[in-house]
Amino acid sequence: MSPESRPSAPARTRFVSLARRDERLTEIMDDPNCDPERLRRTLQGFGLVNRAVASWGRVYRTHLRPVLAAASAGAGRGRPARVLDVGCGGGDVLRRIVASAARDGIAVQGVGIDPDPRAIAVAAGAPRMPGVAYRQCFSSDLVAAGERFDVVLSNHLLHHLAADELSGLLADSEALATGLAVHSDIARSRLAYAAFAIGAVPVSPGTLLRVDGLRSIRRSYTPMELAAALPPGWNAERVGLFRLLAVQRPRTPGGAGARVR
Repeated sequence: MSPESRPSAPARTRFVSLARRDERLTEIMDDPNCDPERLRRTLQGFGLVNRAVASWGRVYRTHLRPVLAAASAGAGRGRPARVLDVGCGGGDVLRRIVASAARDGIAVQGVGIDPDPRAIAVAAGAPRMPGVAYRQCFSSDLVAAGERFDVVLSNHLLHHLAADELSGLLADSEALATGLAVHSDIARSRLAYAAFAIGAVPVSPGTLLRVDGLRSIRRSYTPMELAAALPPGWNAERVGLFRLLAVQRPRTPGGAGARVR
């Protein structure tokens, strides 16, 4: 067993190439037969990891809050703004967004979806938060049902998807989002890999956080790769050193193709 395959191993890791996305690499948590207790601890542990590295506080302020505030204040709406978290996992990002909006006086209804019943069980087992609900389904199910949301988002989802699945997610996002779609993921780099290899050690025992986190980085995009994978109307945006966003706002006539911002 290699050092990388042990979640609780010391920070020493073998050299791996990050020159290209390793799309063939699989994450342990994607295996339906992986250890359920380690998976549960991993999903719960994402709350701490996401607060440390995912930059959702910044993304909320720069991207989400203006859209949610405008939607909530819309004349005659009579309902909260709606946020959809696709592939919500344990639901920590959605709960953080709804709580941040509440502190800003913005009424938000959050819906987290995930096709994995194990993830939905962890999300539903977290402390209840008013205005937050979870469903076991795909984004395509919501499109078929004619649902709409002011904001559609995801966290650490893009790198899991094959090319056709990515296209499907982006198409669903365009169909579901009336104001903004923003999918956040890791920016692949040697620095990100080294920093996570060391930084994840204290929180990794008994979880898949370190081993799958390192595999996630190897599967993730660089800014130029993500821009090339996005259809017209989407932008690849950097947030700090370690994050990438795929962002789509309502299209205007003559809109440009995907680009890096």
